[in-house]
Amino acid sequence: TLVNGVISHLVQAVRGKDSCFSSIERQSAGSYYERVKISEPNEFDIMLVMPVPRIQLDESDDTGAYYFVSFKRSPKEKGWLKFLDEDGKLSAFKMLQALREIIKQEVKNIKDVEVTVARKKVGCPAITLQIKNPPSEISVDIILTLEVQQSWPLSTQGGLKIEQWLGTKVRRDLRFRSLYLVAKQNKREKVLRGNTWRLSFSHIEKDMINNHGNSKTCCESDGPKCCRKGCLKLLKYLLEQLKMKYPKELEKFCSYHVKTAFLHSCVTRPYDSDWHLGDLDHCFQQCLEFFVDCLQKSQLTHFFIPQYNLLSLEDKARHHFLSRKISHELNNGFPVFHE
Repeated sequence: TLVNGVISHLVQAVRGKDSCFSSIERQSAGSYYERVKISEPNEFDIMLVMPVPRIQLDESDDTGAYYFVSFKRSPKEKGWLKFLDEDGKLSAFKMLQALREIIKQEVKNIKDVEVTVARKKVGCPAITLQIKNPPSEISVDIILTLEVQQSWPLSTQGGLKIEQWLGTKVRRDLRFRSLYLVAKQNKREKVLRGNTWRLSFSHIEKDMINNHGNSKTCCESDGPKCCRKGCLKLLKYLLEQLKMKYPKELEKFCSYHVKTAFLHSCVTRPYDSDWHLGDLDHCFQQCLEFFVDCLQKSQLTHFFIPQYNLLSLEDKARHHFLSRKISHELNNGFPVFHE
């Protein structure tokens, strides 16, 4: 309720302050909204989604995930021009800066609750709000997202291998959904200019996690229950706990790594009978073994972009560190859960 109130206030303000932002819509992402949050709901991800006219996407590297965005023809809304860089590319940095400024001014007008904008973190695409909620604090990541009604780029062609699991028709329908791009700096660029955008599939992931059954009745009120969500919750919780214990060594890992491993596990075991509710511990172990295997090989393929490896090869030592810690947990009855 607290978060919703603050975000509604900000969305109204942002729409009124800049004509480019006038059609912005909020969309919830992340574990709380996928109903897979285990600990206190003290972190929220909110996407501010902006519909944009037809754009041209040019790959900025060989991952197939990062793009330069330019307009196919000069947009009717002239306000967009101020967000273009000297090459006519849409600058994520300029747009984020403008949005950040509006939000920083506007939080001062929120009377009934104390809200501050956290300091900018290098390379982090989110604008983070801290909401005082005694005795604790809630943090909300606001993620600027472009929404385009056009076909997905070529790099996604061989991804989303869900034919066996959710069916060919579901795959086709999902690929007809809008394309999302989030303002995200590509760290591989020699000169960081802040004009790259990364493909985002969080709306599709949320959909698959909420409608996860091979039979269409899985986990519905009168349908059989499965343990898929339970596994994802435990995977996220385990990583969360280990990151708290080894913050420095594990800083490069995030819940997206385990979520991706989980989606791959759903594909390798596509049937609801592979995920009986009573088999949670066995299924969880299988997901973990798959993830450990990925860590040992330093190879975790992006679920939607097959050419993109989420585990960069220069971090091999970190991958091995995490795989050792997870193996230790697996073999000793998860002591970290009891600490």
